Amino acid sequence: MEPRNQTSVSEFLLLGFSQDSVHQPLLFGLFLSMYLVTVLGNLFIILAVSSDSHLHTPMYFFLSNLSFADICFTSTTVPKMLVNIQTQSKVITYAGCITQMCFFMVFGGMDTFLLTAMAYDRFVAICHPLHYPVIMNPQLCGLLVLMSGFISLSYSLIQILLMLRLSFCTNWVIPHFYCELAKALTLACSDTLVNHILLYMVTSLLGIVPFSGILFSYTRIASSILRIPSTNGKYKAFSTCASHLCVVSLFYGTGLGVYLSSDAPSWRGMIASVMYTVVTPMLNPFVYSLRNRDIKKALQKVLGRTLCSVIGALALGF
Repeated sequence: MEPRNQTSVSEFLLLGFSQDSVHQPLLFGLFLSMYLVTVLGNLFIILAVSSDSHLHTPMYFFLSNLSFADICFTSTTVPKMLVNIQTQSKVITYAGCITQMCFFMVFGGMDTFLLTAMAYDRFVAICHPLHYPVIMNPQLCGLLVLMSGFISLSYSLIQILLMLRLSFCTNWVIPHFYCELAKALTLACSDTLVNHILLYMVTSLLGIVPFSGILFSYTRIASSILRIPSTNGKYKAFSTCASHLCVVSLFYGTGLGVYLSSDAPSWRGMIASVMYTVVTPMLNPFVYSLRNRDIKKALQKVLGRTLCSVIGALALGF
C-alpha cells in the first residue's frame, strides 16, 4: 500500500494516559483542577500587577507577560485532553494537531525568553542600580517582549511549514496526550531529515543560549551580592532574585526531564511533559506570591475586591 500524502490525513489519535475507562473520571478531575488553578493563579497575578501602580515596574511587567504566556501554554494542550476524556474520544483533527503544535512552540519559546529577560532585569537592578531606570526603560522592556514573541512565532511557523510538506503512513497514532512534534515526525513516511535538524538545532539554541544568559546574569549577581558588606543587604538583594530562581529551576528542570525522557517509555515521557506543561505553570503564581510581599498585598486587594463583587452580586440576586 502506498503511503497517503498530507491531503488525505484527516485526524490523529492521541493515546493519552490510560485506556481504562475506570481511570478516566479521576484523570478528568485531576487535570481540570490543575488547569483551573493554573488559569486563576496566573490571571490573579496579571490583575494584581495591572491594578497596583507600585507594581508598574520592569520586573512585574515581565512577570505579568510570563503569566499570560503560561495560561496560553497550558491552554494549548489541557482543554483538548479534557474534551477527549469527557467524550471518550482520542481523535484530534489534522488541522487541530498542527494548530496545537504551532501555539505550543510559540508560548513555550516565549516562556524561555521571558525568563531570560527577567534574569537580565535582576542583573541590571543589582549590578547597575544607578543606571537601572535608564537601561530598563519601557521601550526596551516592550521590545524584549515583542522580540520573544517574534522569534518564537518565526520558528514555529517555519517548523509548521516544513511539517505541512510531509506525507504520512497509515499509522496515525501519537502515544501522547497532545500533538508533540517529535512524536508526529515519527509517523511521517517522507524524509524528515530537515525537520529533525531544525528541531534539534533550535531546541538546543532555545535551551542553551537563554540558559547561558541566565547563568551569566546570576554569576554576576552572586559576585555583586558577595561584595555587599552587611548581611541584611545581602539578604535583601538575594530575596529579589529568589522567586525567579525557583521558577527557572522548575522550568529548566522539568524541560530537561522532557528532553531526557524522549527515548524513554511513553508513560515516563508523558509524566515529564505534565510536569513541564501543567505543573510548572500552575506553581509559578504560588512561587511569586508566597515569596513576594508586594505581590501578596496586591493579591489581597484584588481578592478583596473580587469577593466584595461576588457578595454584592449574590445580594442583588436575592
